[in-house]
Amino acid sequence: MNIAMIGVAAILGLSAIGSGIGAGIAGQAAIGAWKRAYMANKPAPFLLVAFAGAPLTQTIYGNILMGAMINSQKDSLLLMCLGIIGGLAIGYSAVVQGQAAAASCDAFGETGKGFAQYITVVGICETVALFVMAFMFGAL
Repeated sequence: MNIAMIGVAAILGLSAIGSGIGAGIAGQAAIGAWKRAYMANKPAPFLLVAFAGAPLTQTIYGNILMGAMINSQKDSLLLMCLGIIGGLAIGYSAVVQGQAAAASCDAFGETGKGFAQYITVVGICETVALFVMAFMFGAL
């Protein structure tokens, strides 16, 4: 058994779990904001889709790293640890991004203002996942 494959599976799996949770959180908020708009006979802002889908990119980062890990000649224990810790970090980034996106959906849905500021904060949460990916490439 090659324990490195645990890390290979973990980097994608944990990233995808975080993406699913984050997209679910943000999606629920988008639906709630749309419902409030419909109840007030106002147009529902389509831009909320950007917030709802933002956490999905962390799955892509996990997939990119998985490919790099499969081809790595590093120690099996190192790859296992990198996959688990990296997957948790990327996945958690997606969860908190979903929470920030949910707050953004609520605020933008209510006011129709501030999209640039809200998407900036959502992007800051994304940056954590990008840092993890970049630093893991350095370790691989």
